[in-house]
Amino acid sequence: MRRASVALALVSLLLAGCDRPAPVKNAEGIDANNPLEVAARQRGVIHPKAASPVGVFERKHDLGRDAMCVVPDGAGKWRFAVTAAFGPSVSCVASGTMTREGDGWRMRFAGVDGCEARVHEEDDEFRLPGSLPPQCGRLCPDRASLSGLRLPRASWSASDAGDLRITDRHGNIQRPCGG
Repeated sequence: MRRASVALALVSLLLAGCDRPAPVKNAEGIDANNPLEVAARQRGVIHPKAASPVGVFERKHDLGRDAMCVVPDGAGKWRFAVTAAFGPSVSCVASGTMTREGDGWRMRFAGVDGCEARVHEEDDEFRLPGSLPPQCGRLCPDRASLSGLRLPRASWSASDAGDLRITDRHGNIQRPCGG
């Protein structure tokens, strides 16, 4: 008898939950002036409303670390540096500029004429196309390539991007996006 009354009580609680209205979404959206919202945007914890590539993108894997920093470089322009590891002795290190192009960006790699690519960010992941122009082959040693590189976003902060350290081709640690 006691089990029946406990079961009946549980069933009635479950059924009572079915009558609850769906939660009402805030029609006004996010309060951009809320001090917590402002602080979170400034620190790079949350994505600002304006679409911008500024920040750090990074992935660690068995062969090493792939990373990219992007900082502002004037109105509608950005500067970047990227590294991709293909083992202990093979890596690509490149830098250049970016401009807005449609819903993505146009990356132009410094020091290699004609080496540019249209890139985009999808689901907080920066994605280079699967095929780069042949001139871009000079960016990497041997048969390594930046083609198809995908880097998850680690930060939206220009400060974090400026602090990112990348090892150059000579083994020196650099801050390529730093002031």
